[in-house]
Amino acid sequence: MLPAKDSPGTSRGGDFRDLPGQARPRRGDPCGRPIIARRGRGTGRGGATPARVRRRRFGPLACALALGALSVLPAWSDYWTRPEVGDYIDGLVVDHALDRDWLIRAFRGAVKSDDVIRKISKPAEKALAWHEYRAIFLTDKRIDGGVEFWQAHRDALDAATRRFDVPSEIIVAIIGVETFYGRYLGTHRVIDALSTLAFDYPPRSAFFKSELTQFLLLAREEGKDPLEPVGSYAGAMGYGQFISSSYRHYSVDFDGDGRRDIWTNKTDAIGSVANYFARHGWRGRNDPAVRVEIGDERVLKVADAGLELAHTVGELRALGAVVPDRVADDEKAALFTMGLADGSEYWLGLHDFYVITRYNRSALYALAVLQLSEAIGSRLRAAGG
Repeated sequence: MLPAKDSPGTSRGGDFRDLPGQARPRRGDPCGRPIIARRGRGTGRGGATPARVRRRRFGPLACALALGALSVLPAWSDYWTRPEVGDYIDGLVVDHALDRDWLIRAFRGAVKSDDVIRKISKPAEKALAWHEYRAIFLTDKRIDGGVEFWQAHRDALDAATRRFDVPSEIIVAIIGVETFYGRYLGTHRVIDALSTLAFDYPPRSAFFKSELTQFLLLAREEGKDPLEPVGSYAGAMGYGQFISSSYRHYSVDFDGDGRRDIWTNKTDAIGSVANYFARHGWRGRNDPAVRVEIGDERVLKVADAGLELAHTVGELRALGAVVPDRVADDEKAALFTMGLADGSEYWLGLHDFYVITRYNRSALYALAVLQLSEAIGSRLRAAGG
């Protein structure tokens, strides 16, 4: 997933208890009989107790003004009062034994983000042509950054390659594409991003509600305040931008300190990326992808049909793809068109290419990772590394 291009920011929102003088809006008719409490001196919670309660009916004009004021209340007054969120909380309490008060506090602090919806509606993998997408990642700065990251963390990378049989250049390239080696870890609080997508983005609400559950379970397991973690607009976290379910299933404590930390611990991040690829079937025996020529345009009818390897190389050869001889006929493959500024080029994605798309379901992403990994490896070797 594309990293945010701004620098990490501080968390927003919070609990009503963190907002002195802010009254909680009543459920029901805001113009019926609102209660306005004035605080005076006393010994109650927070050093003050209500001194007097006044009740007042609003007239039509005042009611209109009150409704207008409610319409601009900050977004933190939203999620925890919504019936569907209440039902969701009930389910978490029953199904996962999560603490109700802890959950209510989390959703009191959750902020709806229009920026999240805007970004997920137009991801770069769908909006850009290959030559535009490639230009983001295949830069001297990112290649040099990969060489520096490799040199600085060679021991951890070597250990990950030995344990998981995943090449160091692939691990480095993933971290380079995802977060520019940790420079861009995201600016959205994960609770905000996932709550927004779970309850205010119908096209993928089921998926993100599941990820929200995974995040809350993760926060409990790792002893984290759910209002604190920061990540991408889709709730991905850390150097490798793991979504919550991936964090729970594939992150590893690679340095043996008793914690899985992919936010600040580069060794854990390296091991976790390698473990992810190993668990998804990385082989490393053959080319992940090869560039091909088109000898007969009949083969283009099966191009760009999805990420699944739906044909054999032999079948694609028979339809008109001119494939290098080193690629066996019985290998499974998919044909992809990659748009250039003045035409197209064609690539066969093979087994390990498909494995990369399990990390991010985009052929553009997979090819960018491969080409960045090759560029980093070449430059490292040229530097004597």
